[in-house]
Amino acid sequence: MRFEAFGTVALVAVADPRGGALGAAVASVRKVVSDFDCACSRFRSDSELSLLNDSSGAPVRVGPVLMDAVSAALRAARLTDGDVDPTVGEALIALGYDRDFESLPVPVISRPVASIPGWRTVRVDPSGGTVRTAPGVILDLGATAKALAADRAAAAARDSVGCGVLVSFGGDLAVVGDAPCDGWRVRVTDDHRAGVEAQGQWISVRSGGLATSSVSVRRWLTASGASANHLVDPSTGGSVDGVWRTVSVAAASCLDANIASTAAIVRGARAVEWLSGLGLPSRLVGVDGTVRHLCAWPASGEDLPVGDDSAVVS
Repeated sequence: MRFEAFGTVALVAVADPRGGALGAAVASVRKVVSDFDCACSRFRSDSELSLLNDSSGAPVRVGPVLMDAVSAALRAARLTDGDVDPTVGEALIALGYDRDFESLPVPVISRPVASIPGWRTVRVDPSGGTVRTAPGVILDLGATAKALAADRAAAAARDSVGCGVLVSFGGDLAVVGDAPCDGWRVRVTDDHRAGVEAQGQWISVRSGGLATSSVSVRRWLTASGASANHLVDPSTGGSVDGVWRTVSVAAASCLDANIASTAAIVRGARAVEWLSGLGLPSRLVGVDGTVRHLCAWPASGEDLPVGDDSAVVS
């Protein structure tokens, strides 16, 4: 079943075709989507994240979903040496990404490039249930929260229906429980909304997570005629403009897969050695369309090799 979630398309599938399983799974997924949207959306004025951003400089008590999401974002920053950084909110706003992508005007009015405060300016106190950012810091959890939600939604759906479940948000997917005999057949492309005729490949997913990061889809033109996208290079404060247009990575969780795919886009040519060292199956598409496979990424139609230990790092 497909429905809109997080400004993209959600897909829920169950391995047991018996009546009621899909409906129960979808209900569980919708509950997780609602919880994460209320907690983590930068585009809702009433979200916990917006309230946190409005109160920068002071400790703010947050609920468990936002606490987990901020902690996941900080872990991503630590594991990638800051290449995936949640303090890029002001930079995204400066680029014109200040509302849901579908609502952006054309052309977008951008401002001078904003500096990145850095993830170390964020403090979390799990025991006290508070998060504190430095004055003026605007957090954006877009690089990690959707993937974390996919992992949580798949687990919740599996618990509710007792069979294997696949949950995808915008092509970032998590699989929990036993897959169908032939695995979950997935089409990997630049754009998850593209049809089967789009350039890409079919693979079979049986466990773990798969995430795709791309600079080809969420792009816009600024009033000056410059091209911008939603992935920010923390070292410059501007949109990533580098080697890869799309990177897909498989890992033990959707969150780890998304951390790796996003960091790979930012790192450019350095991503090959990094992903290879981690042993994460990856598909990298260059800006010229050249495709490169790493770490036993399968040929079209074959199983994706993902083990329980295929994580970025602990």
